Amino acid sequence: MPDLSRHMMALSPLVPPWCINLLVAACAALALWGLARRVRGSMWRLLAGLGVALWLYNPQRITETWHPLPETALVVVDQSASMNERNRGEMARNTAARVQAAMNRVPGLVPRIVTVREAQHGGTRLFAALQQAAADIPPSRLAGAVLITDGEDHDVPAAVPDTLNPDDGHGHRTLLPLHVLLTGKGEETDRHLRVLQAPPFAIVGKDVTIRVQIDDQGAPPQPGAATQLTLTQGDGATFTRPVKIGEPQDITLPVTHPGEMLIGLSAPELPGEVSTRNNHDVIRINGVRDRLRVLLVSGTPNQGERVWRRLLKADPSVDLVHFTILRPPDRDDGTPLSDLALIAFPVNELFQQKVGQFDLIILDGFENRGILPEAYLRNIVNHIREGGGLLLIGGPEFLTAGSLQDTPLSDILPAHVTTGDGMAIQRFRPDLTETGMRHPVTSGLPGAPEHAGARPGWGPWYRSLRSDSARGEVLMTGPEHQPLLVLDHADKGRVAFLMSDQAWLWSHGEGGGGPQSELLRRISHWLMKEPELEENQLEASITAGQMTITRRSVTTGPAPVVHVTAPDGKSQQVTLEPAGNTGLARARLPATQEGIWTVRDDAGHEAFAAPRVEDPLEFADLRATASVLGPMAAATGGGVHWLGADAQTPSMPEMVMTEGGHASSASRFAFPARNAHSISGQQANAVLPAWVMGLFVLLMVFMAWWRESRP
Repeated sequence: MPDLSRHMMALSPLVPPWCINLLVAACAALALWGLARRVRGSMWRLLAGLGVALWLYNPQRITETWHPLPETALVVVDQSASMNERNRGEMARNTAARVQAAMNRVPGLVPRIVTVREAQHGGTRLFAALQQAAADIPPSRLAGAVLITDGEDHDVPAAVPDTLNPDDGHGHRTLLPLHVLLTGKGEETDRHLRVLQAPPFAIVGKDVTIRVQIDDQGAPPQPGAATQLTLTQGDGATFTRPVKIGEPQDITLPVTHPGEMLIGLSAPELPGEVSTRNNHDVIRINGVRDRLRVLLVSGTPNQGERVWRRLLKADPSVDLVHFTILRPPDRDDGTPLSDLALIAFPVNELFQQKVGQFDLIILDGFENRGILPEAYLRNIVNHIREGGGLLLIGGPEFLTAGSLQDTPLSDILPAHVTTGDGMAIQRFRPDLTETGMRHPVTSGLPGAPEHAGARPGWGPWYRSLRSDSARGEVLMTGPEHQPLLVLDHADKGRVAFLMSDQAWLWSHGEGGGGPQSELLRRISHWLMKEPELEENQLEASITAGQMTITRRSVTTGPAPVVHVTAPDGKSQQVTLEPAGNTGLARARLPATQEGIWTVRDDAGHEAFAAPRVEDPLEFADLRATASVLGPMAAATGGGVHWLGADAQTPSMPEMVMTEGGHASSASRFAFPARNAHSISGQQANAVLPAWVMGLFVLLMVFMAWWRESRP
């Protein structure tokens, strides 16, 4: 652009202005005095003084050379996830190239392209990008902005932002246009399934209520219209519920098992809608057990009893019933009953009437000695076989006649104590078996060995029971490789036998201590069938489009193969890679399809997974619409233009710069000419040369002398 010249007048005083002002005042005072006294030549003397003052003010003619500066128009290109629908992203990129070329043809207008992707969990934020891009542009050189988008923005301000209404520093603001180019040929419709309420946790065995709503966005309202909502549970069970459009709907579902429960929701396609992507959702509800009931029966008071009480009392989900048998009924040592017993042992209530209410029964150092009749012991056995859990902590009481292994409990005990020399009294360090390194109860315990052949770094115990047979899974061994911890299944229930009563030594730091509380916690939770401690389990999770499959098995064998079924029904086989001797095998594969994925192995185990919606706000409304940005464009004097259906050759408005306003329309995007410039040169010339002013002053002095000299 050619340089421009600007002319103006200015004063460049030769002395301080106050001196000149004093001179003018003195001349005026003398002139007034002379006129009052009728002194001849007073006016000529005043003109001479004013001439001197004018010369001292030194008026100059200033000529400035202006170099015009181009104005910048911001072109914000939306490339958020919603722009992947209907080739919007490609259309936006092609449009940006055309806008850039059109602006380059407008003298004095320079485009700056800004690409915007969705903020994490914050939707599309075009105005934040606009403000950031304008931060380094002088306000006087910003011409306005063009947004190339589908119209879905999540940070539209309530009023015109200062970026588009800058202050020139003198209290004057200039409204700059915001133009909008929409990727589409007109307003669109979209059906959106919203989960309004879904509790993250629910109690197993009870019902849970979720609240959903289906909105038909952009469609004309139809009072009373309804559609069918399809619900799919992780186990494949499917059912439908009628839902009214635009109204919240409560749906009740049963919580059938502990752990994560996936519920898929799906609404049918709305004819003509943009996408069915937001017609589906997956709810995750974790099933938790309500107040696990544990019965702890202790024999002779010992250190381990305190450990169990502390462990179980610390768990808020456990209701503990604890009895300590201080003396069997057939022993009489003369102690008054009021000093010996707090309450009578409620044998009939516990083992006849309420035995089925306990999730776990712990017998710690329990010496039967006729306390429990065989009928009650059979009740315990029947309860365990029907799904209960039993933990025995064995000590010297197993060496006496009539011990628990000589009762009906022997049918479910996972190990038998050697008769005769059944107690090993020596210093030993508990060790893990190969099965123990793979079983979730003992695998990965703090201090456990990471590979076969290594020894745990745990402190010693000093006695344990000897076993002549074990039919369960031996996870830990003691002296002479005798079983120390044995787990077994009894029909639907589970039994654990810890063949030493000295686990409490670890909590006292004996020889370095050991993971006593973690071990006992895992044993008790395995007995109560917590899902994360199942010895043979299959898990699946999806993160960032990648599915991770993990299979745990306590047995060795070839690399396991699983069958993965996608939400659309397509299935594939995946071979898992074993992770050392940990009992784990893993595999990863892409899983971008929304919905519930199913993983099955040859043993019949199943796992379910679903990808999480990375940005729910971004997919809440997938329409191309002018309803969001149109009001802001109108408030700034900008235009709104639909680009049409052709992504390769979108329809384009005219780009112009205007003086004295920026009237825009759908076919004409105008930007104001703000005349931004820099001063490249300046020249100053005196308006009154010194010789001219000297002649003028001499002339006035001569006239004053002449007038005064006349009679």
